[in-house]
Amino acid sequence: MTCLKKHWMRLSFLTDPKGKVPVKVVARTFASGKTEKLVYQCLSDMGLPSGKNEAMEKEAFTFDKFYALYHKICPRNDIEELFRTVTQGKSDKINLEQFVNFLNEKQRDPRLNEILYPLYDDKRAVEIIDTYEQDDEAKAAKCLTKDGLIRYLMSDENAPVFLDRLDFYMEMDQPLAHYYINSSHNTYLSGRQFGGKSSVEMYRQVLLAGCRCVELDCWDGKGEDEEPIITHGMAMCTDILFKDVIYALRDTAFVTSDYPVILSFENHCCITQQYKLAKYCDEILGDLLLKEPLPEHPLEPGVPLPPPSALKRKIMIKNKRLKPDVEKQELELFRQGQFVVEDEVKEDASAVALPGDKKPEEIVVEAAAAGDDAPPPVQYTGSTTNVHPWLSSMVNYAQPIKFQSFEEAEKKNIYHNMSSFAETTGMNYLKSQAIDFVNYNKRQMSRIYPKGTRADSSNYMPQMVSLNFQTSDLPMQLNQGKFEYNGNCGYLLKPDFMRRADRSFDPFADAPVDGVIAAQCAVQVIAGQFLSDKKVGTYVEVDMYGLPSDTIRKEFRTRMNGKLLGQRILPLDGLQAGYRHISLRTEANFPMSLPMLF
Repeated sequence: MTCLKKHWMRLSFLTDPKGKVPVKVVARTFASGKTEKLVYQCLSDMGLPSGKNEAMEKEAFTFDKFYALYHKICPRNDIEELFRTVTQGKSDKINLEQFVNFLNEKQRDPRLNEILYPLYDDKRAVEIIDTYEQDDEAKAAKCLTKDGLIRYLMSDENAPVFLDRLDFYMEMDQPLAHYYINSSHNTYLSGRQFGGKSSVEMYRQVLLAGCRCVELDCWDGKGEDEEPIITHGMAMCTDILFKDVIYALRDTAFVTSDYPVILSFENHCCITQQYKLAKYCDEILGDLLLKEPLPEHPLEPGVPLPPPSALKRKIMIKNKRLKPDVEKQELELFRQGQFVVEDEVKEDASAVALPGDKKPEEIVVEAAAAGDDAPPPVQYTGSTTNVHPWLSSMVNYAQPIKFQSFEEAEKKNIYHNMSSFAETTGMNYLKSQAIDFVNYNKRQMSRIYPKGTRADSSNYMPQMVSLNFQTSDLPMQLNQGKFEYNGNCGYLLKPDFMRRADRSFDPFADAPVDGVIAAQCAVQVIAGQFLSDKKVGTYVEVDMYGLPSDTIRKEFRTRMNGKLLGQRILPLDGLQAGYRHISLRTEANFPMSLPMLF
């Protein structure tokens, strides 16, 4: 019902110069071409202006009139059949007893705890009738007409998922590694990975969409000012100024969510320009930047990561660090104005990668490893010499290291170490050492990024996983649908068995998950409204994504024509039983006001 009200409000604002609502605007919102005649006829039957060039007074075009027009154009014969079933075809009203039985037997999941989710009683049923029944006589008799039933079934109260799932409902006091984190890959790109366009606006959009980890590929700027830039190096992409991106991050990082943002630096800058990176982060972000570890969570082996609740409105930097003793010494020299930068060999972002060239991230990892003069101490790994001490000092809970093995990571027990895996590498580890990978992520964070062959910026199925936000494909839709829960804050608490040290989990095992009772989900598509105003064969595809043994794809179709009319991703956790209307979304996950399934 909310979608219909929004659609009506939008129409009410589409007035002509005289402040009236044009009839043709109303007609086109429901149909186009030959089917517009049906809308004009319905308007005429309702006593409203119906001429193509006519207009109606804004005050006369009330929501009740719009709602009546909606049902006149698209009669709900499907609900009429349900109505007859509930009344057993003996009455034009559902009495109180019948309605209570309908709510408990059809609209309530029998597995629900009766203390937390009590059964419907007469009092609750009467409240629903008083809210949605428009007929005073039926309301007085504590009965529900067909119109009242339709209004209830289309209401937010009868949403397909429990509405509390859309609010903040998860515990946010556990270590960062215990959460799925909504993440972006090559955030600056608005299109393809090769020859694509970079845009500062992409950072604003992904943060407003709930993303909490963005990527900044930093390169040396050119020209007299030598301002650091962000671009996809050696891929013929356009570039944007690092400084402009930091301003955008400052302005939009905490509009949608107050929980922490991670800036994942892929740093190709020389020491001199790294100073500028640190300077802009410090001056522009100010107190938003987490420059020191929290006293309760020191950077020591065995100390868990802080929780999202302790890092509210904080931005963390993920970048290579100097060895602690080197950082301390060089930072002191820098503060005294005695830090000297030796001649450097600069990387060229505009160069084109040759077929035999290695990817930039591989070059960085090897250069870092080559810079180690001696084996690092147990307390710190992944150090490099090619980092400005000021920038190095800003890195705390997201310290990138080259992954060696799960056994080595467990032995070191350093929670703030973080490794990145290419999509194919991550999948190989998952297939060969699934339990070890899950246990690794109980302790520390890891990040998966798309494989290099995805030049078209396509995505892979998400499970911290970075996705190409600019591509509205199925994996991105799954990601958006999943992270819509918990207030769209960008953090979702992992299941219990993926957090506790005394539980194990193998996603590829056919056996039931430890401590989890299996459930069944049956979906019946009864009808669709306003899916298309063209004479095309439509079909509904119902997919379930999750563990390999749970992934199912079913199609309910008349004929396939290949074009997506709408989609909706709903997490199974929180899905309500019974008759529900599912409002559809566009490919980019924007709500469509009229198209829906029942």
